[in-house]
Amino acid sequence: MEENVITRETYINHLEKWREKKVIKVITGIRRAGKSSLFTMFIAHLKNTGVQENQIVYLNLEDMAHSALLDSNELYEYISARLVQNKYTYIFIDEVQNCAGFEKAINSLSLKPSVDVYLTGSNAYFLSGELATLLSGRYITIEVLPLSFKEYLKFKNVDSSSLSSDSKKSFFNTYMNCGQLPYLAFINDDVQLVRDYLEGILNTIIIKDVAVREKIKEILLLQKIIKCICDSVGSQVSVKKISDTLISSGRKVSVNTVEQYVRALCDSFIFYQVARFDIRGRQVLKTLEKYYIADTGLRNIMTNAQSNDFGHLVENIVYLELRRRYSTVMIGKSDREEIDFVVKNGQDFMYIQVSVTVLDSDVLERELKPLRHIKDNYPKLLLTLDDFIPESSYDGIVHKNIIDWLLES
Repeated sequence: MEENVITRETYINHLEKWREKKVIKVITGIRRAGKSSLFTMFIAHLKNTGVQENQIVYLNLEDMAHSALLDSNELYEYISARLVQNKYTYIFIDEVQNCAGFEKAINSLSLKPSVDVYLTGSNAYFLSGELATLLSGRYITIEVLPLSFKEYLKFKNVDSSSLSSDSKKSFFNTYMNCGQLPYLAFINDDVQLVRDYLEGILNTIIIKDVAVREKIKEILLLQKIIKCICDSVGSQVSVKKISDTLISSGRKVSVNTVEQYVRALCDSFIFYQVARFDIRGRQVLKTLEKYYIADTGLRNIMTNAQSNDFGHLVENIVYLELRRRYSTVMIGKSDREEIDFVVKNGQDFMYIQVSVTVLDSDVLERELKPLRHIKDNYPKLLLTLDDFIPESSYDGIVHKNIIDWLLES
């Protein structure tokens, strides 16, 4: 079964919203998250809405068949000759950075009437922070994340409404432990296949997206920094703390070097740096951020995951889902208390605590306390894996099962 058989409606709907708008659509995300497959899905969607085959130009510039188009003039002439008069032409280019000076061709094409441009590019060369200098026209970036749990079950051809509580937990545990990259849904009944696949992706990211881009020769040091971040997922950490950890293990390294490597890892979309937000002062803090990983399966092959890591993995899954649903996701500080997540959409906030279980009354009170101390009237949510939730709300704090929350529409 091919991963692109299953349509990812959220991304299709987002692309449809920007369809025929005079902006270049740039698809970003970690390797193998499904960026190229999204092109295939959206092209099928366009055809279903009446777009004709000759209105679509699709090029993968890693394909040797298109080697003649790795020159910007040739690329421009090739596409210009295929523009349809008096109708929109939809242009999809995978791995566009392989064309030297591609920005000249793209900028020129985007100036033409009735041209709609969609791009993907290797993270090593083509990051959103560089687009403003490359593309003179307007553009938006759309980040493709690995599968949500709801998408994962769809890829597995499983109807979540028919599952028992135990079956949901079983699927969730596999999803969390093996990872969320689309192809994993088709091979995660074989632990060795999963490990080989993830190790291949990790090595590609390390070499192509990070080492090449930053001209890093010390691959072993880069791997140690990745492991340090993996070990700290869900915990407050600083670049200096990572540096100190490496020094204490006998590896001399400067804070500046660690900062460079960590930034490159975040640029490759393997990690997300999540800022702390002072709830009372309504300001973003510049210290003790957290890092989460784009795929928990990648973390598991980099660490000797122990049972006490379970809570951090669950928290990571929640972070990724919040990132899908909300424009801004932060960790929170309220006086001396920490809030797992603060999300912001426009001027509205929501506060979330995550715990594996709160069946113990002391644990329940510990998780509720920081939320109760927040005096504004924005929604507050407690997420746990408990099946039995005796109350749906505590002083306005809504308590939900994490798996059920993940499956909400």
